[in-house]
Amino acid sequence: MATPVGIVGFRGYSGAELVEILARHPHVEPVLLEHRDAEDRPRPLGNSGPRRIPLTPENARAEGLAAVLLATPPDASMELAPSLLDAGIKVIDLSGAFRLGTVENYQRWYKEPHTQPELLAEAVYGLPEFCRSRIPGTRLISNPGCYPTAANLAIKPLIDAGAIDRQHGIVCDAKSGVSGAGRKATLKTSFCEVAGNFSAYSILEHRHVPEVLRVSGLDEAEFSFAAQLIPIPRGILETIYFRAAESIVSAGDLLAIYQARYGEEPFVRLYAPGQIPDLARVNHRNFCDLGIKFDPATHRVVVVSAIDNLVKGAAGQAVQNLNLALGFPETCGLL
Repeated sequence: MATPVGIVGFRGYSGAELVEILARHPHVEPVLLEHRDAEDRPRPLGNSGPRRIPLTPENARAEGLAAVLLATPPDASMELAPSLLDAGIKVIDLSGAFRLGTVENYQRWYKEPHTQPELLAEAVYGLPEFCRSRIPGTRLISNPGCYPTAANLAIKPLIDAGAIDRQHGIVCDAKSGVSGAGRKATLKTSFCEVAGNFSAYSILEHRHVPEVLRVSGLDEAEFSFAAQLIPIPRGILETIYFRAAESIVSAGDLLAIYQARYGEEPFVRLYAPGQIPDLARVNHRNFCDLGIKFDPATHRVVVVSAIDNLVKGAAGQAVQNLNLALGFPETCGLL
């Protein structure tokens, strides 16, 4: 018998991706939870799709929901999470509401007060490749942001192994498709502004930076991040520059570190030295692809990390967390 799982925010890009993934999940029945009135996506005539019900704690209990996925803005997630948790339902939040650990960190980067400090302190950060053991026993999982997912999967194993000369810093040049900005109409993401254009934004103050610092263990002065909008629908490609530690003498040394960390990981794919991933190979899939280029004369390194921002960067990773939280095989619905 399928386990009912609720989705709030199913009209947005990440929410719609959740619906699509869970519709093919062998152990889950997606239930669409109506939270606020919004323009719906067009649907073919005769295609009823998953059940829809109004979102209330009473309805959530009556439906026997094992978990609810919140594909909502941070303020809505802070509003909804407490009553769902009080109803005994696990919550996986795709917003930034519960990612940063402290009220002070949230206030600094999101420029708004946090209304649920106890839950902020309780939430488990859901990057499965590094936090897997903590996910099954928690009731509130904070799904990572798309940019930090690509960055931390590339950086953290090398930081942990002492393979980066941190005195020279790390530069992360990150490019994203337009869906990363969400479905809500804005001038910046309108067709005429995006088509044929290429722009940077939130330089040195992007709200995803503290996630990278928190997971990787880097100090803010060691990490320079620039996000850029490219005129494609989806995908993130990060080009990461640093100098290797003196102990690293070849690209093979770096690849060996990745292989030791990710050899058994189903959703991280490693490329041979000199081969570089691109978005065509990851879009619509729950993979992070990593490629390395190393210059032995100068110890300069470039790592390229590629993900689909709506899948491994959002909905796919949320389903990984859902599978871990409910005891299903981690790859269910994703391969």
